[in-house]
Amino acid sequence: MRGIGEVARASGLAVSALRFYDNQGVLVPAEVDPANGYRRYSDEQVRAARLIAGLRRVGLPVAEIAAAVRELGDPGLVRDRLDRHRRRLEDGLADAKRELLRIHALLDLEESLMTRITLPAAALAASLDAVRFAAADPAGLLPGVLFETGDGLLTLVATDRYRMALADVAAVVEGPPARLSLPLEFVEELLALDGVVTLDLAQDVRAEAGGTVIGCKPLPVDFPDYRRLMDHGREPTVRATVDTAALRELVAAAPGTPREHDGTPYEIVILGLDLDGSVRLATESEWSEEHVAVNREFLLEALDAGAAGQLVLELDGPIHPLAMRVPGESRFSILMPVRP
Repeated sequence: MRGIGEVARASGLAVSALRFYDNQGVLVPAEVDPANGYRRYSDEQVRAARLIAGLRRVGLPVAEIAAAVRELGDPGLVRDRLDRHRRRLEDGLADAKRELLRIHALLDLEESLMTRITLPAAALAASLDAVRFAAADPAGLLPGVLFETGDGLLTLVATDRYRMALADVAAVVEGPPARLSLPLEFVEELLALDGVVTLDLAQDVRAEAGGTVIGCKPLPVDFPDYRRLMDHGREPTVRATVDTAALRELVAAAPGTPREHDGTPYEIVILGLDLDGSVRLATESEWSEEHVAVNREFLLEALDAGAAGQLVLELDGPIHPLAMRVPGESRFSILMPVRP
């Protein structure tokens, strides 16, 4: 029989470690002197202690070390356990390498002030389709789409001062927050991409998908505070749920009321609520505080960009914008009203 100090020297385990494995039931001494509490170990237990020391160094959990000690009489079982642990270590190392590469890439993005966005091309295209109708033409003040990043989110906004549209899309966002207006020509190129899109926002914007690479320069414009414009500063008093296709058909077929702005003719439609709460088109003679009038072409484009199915309209009278929301989604547009 051997004392605890001798077993510690023979196995490479500290005396405190041997006491720990005794308390855990992993390696209980063959004898304990009742008078002084000295632990005594057999030669076979020295072999087990050496096994424990090796398993401890490779990070095997205590419960598995205990199982390996019990299996010591069948080396094949111990080897199988070691092989399983080795595979776990290799998988963990591969995961750690991938994470380290991701961290290095993130540091590179931070140093270069670049923001990287990764998302499915289809999701990006659907969100762009929901907002680009509201962008100004190339000669306008805001001839592009705002790209703004948040926590796991890309927000797209477009406006020409007469209407505004917003859509959020989930994305993997790496790097510092970004807020850039990108030209419509580049937006059209983004719509043609397939697969998974990687979009780098910096002084030089770059997008890649399936081997196709496109790029542009951000627009040198100061995009307005869209959050203030979208919130209106108050809760709407009237909401109505409409069938998108039915309302579009109604608006397209109805005769418009002619108007002119800066020498440019256009038509308006006047929206109100019927007695049953449904949305209806009103005539100019009915135009009152209970109605809102908007540019008919703008309304048709907004309906085309809206989701198939239903929309929620917010109608708050002739001086407040007509707001249109897609239920259950972060997609929203407003049309500025035409005054009576």
